[in-house]
Amino acid sequence: MKYEVEVEFHKDFIKVDGSRIVVGLTSRPEGGKANLELIKKFAKYFKVSSSQVRILSGLKSRRKIVEIIEK
Repeated sequence: MKYEVEVEFHKDFIKVDGSRIVVGLTSRPEGGKANLELIKKFAKYFKVSSSQVRILSGLKSRRKIVEIIEK
């Protein structure tokens, strides 16, 4: 399943609206720390392993496409 994701910094939340998700991250967007936090939040929210969450596009952007791989 693919989701459009928008990131907001300095907040801690997940808001789901259909296939669009807004995620608040507390990590700084340096060295991939924010992307790693995003993957961990998605894994916890969807109750899947972190290895099943993939950022398809937008690694350096606030708008991303994230995929949950079903096993």
